[in-house]
Parts: sequence; C-alpha cells; structure tokens
Amino acid sequence: MPLLHRIARKRHAMIAFTLDGEPREGRAGDTLLTAILSQANAVRRTEFSGQPRAGFCQMGACQDCWVTLADGARLRACTTPLVAGMSIVTRAGQAA
Repeated sequence: MPLLHRIARKRHAMIAFTLDGEPREGRAGDTLLTAILSQANAVRRTEFSGQPRAGFCQMGACQDCWVTLADGARLRACTTPLVAGMSIVTRAGQAA
C-alpha cells in the first residue's frame, strides 16, 4: 500500500520508471522519494535492522533516503528528480 497519495500535480506528464523490477509511473517534477512513496510504503529498508524507512529530513541532510539504481549508482531520493527510464532498486541485493 502506498505511503503517499497524490492530491496535487495530477495533470503533470507521466514518467515511466522501474521500481524493484516492476514498471511504475510517476509525474514530471517528482523526486525519487515522491515517486517511490506514491507506489510503496517505504523507500528502503535499513541495512542495520531491516526496518522500513521513508526518509527523514526531506532535504538531503540526513542520509536516510539513499536508493540504488540498477547500475549501482547511489542517490538521495529526496533531492533527485525522477527521470524517464530510471531503474530504482530499494531491496538489498537486487542491484545489477
């Protein structure tokens, strides 16, 4: 179940991306955090306890929203804009 429910920007262009191998859609202007949490209930699981994380500060200072792209690149989900075709991995061990 998604953590976020869109109440604004419903008319912005759709952007296709992949989340943990599943095709998804976000909206133009979304950050990765918004796009992910509009589809899922967490942005990642902590490597220490396995507990779900949904970001903390929302401004790129806390290091809590790091995600990995399929190519292995790590990005802050709260400050990185969604780009068409991105393949985002939130589950450990699934990066290519």
